[in-house]
Amino acid sequence: MAITNRRYKLYSDFFAVSDFLRKNFSRYELGGNHCQSFWEYAHTHPAFNHSLAHRFGVWEEDGDIVGVASYELDLGEAFFACERGYEHLKPEMLDYAERELSAVEDGSRHLDVCAYDYEHDLKKALADKGYKRQYSVDVKVYDYSSGFAERTLPDDFSVISLEDENDPMKIHNVLWKGFDHGPEPDGDYDCRLQMQTGPSFSKELTTIIKAPDGEYACFAGMWMDGVNDYAYLEPLATAPEYRGMGLAAYALQAAMKKTQKLGATYCIGGSDEFYTRLGFRIVCATEHWKKTW
Repeated sequence: MAITNRRYKLYSDFFAVSDFLRKNFSRYELGGNHCQSFWEYAHTHPAFNHSLAHRFGVWEEDGDIVGVASYELDLGEAFFACERGYEHLKPEMLDYAERELSAVEDGSRHLDVCAYDYEHDLKKALADKGYKRQYSVDVKVYDYSSGFAERTLPDDFSVISLEDENDPMKIHNVLWKGFDHGPEPDGDYDCRLQMQTGPSFSKELTTIIKAPDGEYACFAGMWMDGVNDYAYLEPLATAPEYRGMGLAAYALQAAMKKTQKLGATYCIGGSDEFYTRLGFRIVCATEHWKKTW
């Protein structure tokens, strides 16, 4: 059968693409595809542009999805995923992304394309079309076979999950401050409820460190796709007034232990040095290539 291309249908294609990503994920993200949890978390993020998701491209063969071109949050960025053996579609996806996923600013177009460091054919296609490599982000994982360190909480702090307590204003407060958006959060706590609407979102896997005054001092979200053996951390944040107390390390480790009981053997974390200090190791990197025209 010939391979056909069409637009993504947000409400009818989400689960089909999720299944496609689960099926075509390779351990440690070494197969050229991002994990399903990345896809799902983005769809529930407050910054995700649902109104333009129809610009995503879907490639099918005999009714089965073999490729997807999408942005993470909005126009101006592109991520490509292919069924194993269909990587040759990525240059075609790049052409599609330039038409449909690029952003217009000050009279010109720009597009940031994410490629794994080992995707030599895609990187050559990017270079041939005038893209320049801007920066690289390490993909770090923690193998549970390494074991877990003994950690303790400061006096009068406690660890809970969203099954125990789910206060959207407290969640908004710790995430707003934890990601340095400013000293006082706005009133949009609905965005935190929106982030709990993903089909794979788990209240039990979400781990919170509660301060003595009842506020949430640290928040660690954790995802599993139900098929592959990874856990995916997103988001992790500590309010500034509670930093330097080991809360993030404790929350992350507690969340990882929960996923280990459910069959996960490793966790995909962030890229900064914090994760290296906890024993995460680099398995590959994502490179961001940009062109303006």
